[in-house]
Amino acid sequence: MNLRDQLKEILPDILPRNPAQAIKGTELIELVKYRLKQEYSDATLRYHFSIMSCDPSSPIAKVEQGQGYYLRSTTIHSLNSARNLFRPQQGELGSDMTMTSEDADISMARANKFRAVVMRYLESIQKFPFAFEQSFSSDVQANRWRVPDLAVVQWLAGEMADDSVILDKRQLELYRRMGMSPFKLSTVKLRLELSHSDLYEDLYQCLSTAEWANSGEIMIAASIDDQQMVEEIRKFSTKYGIGVTSFGLDADILDDMPEPAAVENLMPREFDAIQSLFQIRRYAAPTPTSNFDWQHVSNSAVENQDFARFESWISRSLLEERVITARDFSDLERSAAASPVSSEYVA
Repeated sequence: MNLRDQLKEILPDILPRNPAQAIKGTELIELVKYRLKQEYSDATLRYHFSIMSCDPSSPIAKVEQGQGYYLRSTTIHSLNSARNLFRPQQGELGSDMTMTSEDADISMARANKFRAVVMRYLESIQKFPFAFEQSFSSDVQANRWRVPDLAVVQWLAGEMADDSVILDKRQLELYRRMGMSPFKLSTVKLRLELSHSDLYEDLYQCLSTAEWANSGEIMIAASIDDQQMVEEIRKFSTKYGIGVTSFGLDADILDDMPEPAAVENLMPREFDAIQSLFQIRRYAAPTPTSNFDWQHVSNSAVENQDFARFESWISRSLLEERVITARDFSDLERSAAASPVSSEYVA
């Protein structure tokens, strides 16, 4: 096995997930040396760290405007899925011009930050999001109509205990005996902003991807100042039950936010400072249905890796009788495949 492949295996067990706890190159070299199958010079290892940190498929990332390395959370798949949050004509929030490569990089950074912020926000209100990312690395156009950006689970049989949600075994059994699900599912489409030219495409895509869930919603970074657009959204929502919510985050605010990996690892009090910047406005509330179609998830899991991981994520939480966040589930996947569990709870 060459050095790069060895590092891909070794680094996930060594690198911290939080950029604030990043390991400096010299220390990382010493930690890695003990686990390599042969000797390499410090210069060779340092060179590989530097090269691999520029590769979004590798597990190592370098701190922006600082020193040290941490475990990469932004992957090729997450970058591809982030492109769904903006259109090539939206180089700047509110503009309508062809995007340059520099504009694309800036919009990509904003999209990744906004997704991370939304996921942390949902967790803060006891709703647990799962990012569908791999679907947008191929067959993008079709998957925009079939796959949401996020699926959000609201557990009905859980209670807080030591900063985590524990699933009540008796309540789970009660739901099973009654033939009911112990959670509700919603799907979310994320956008940096909405425009008149693409409004109905976005709304219908949201409706399409919410077909199998209890409800569907579009969450937008920018606020909507156009009253005509607001009226069109409300008419659509009245007819089809789709929700639309903005966070009131303009480009400057997103630019000043920490990188996604840092947002993921903020302490609750630190995230409160981020939330103080929100100006959340719900233009239309989603109208939930009483049931969701779990069979759709199971059928889609056969061919779609995102649905397969989503199904395993739910199953793992039921098996362990505790709510596992998507971040923790990713860590568990590295060590072992998720164990199968009976689907009788989620039918």
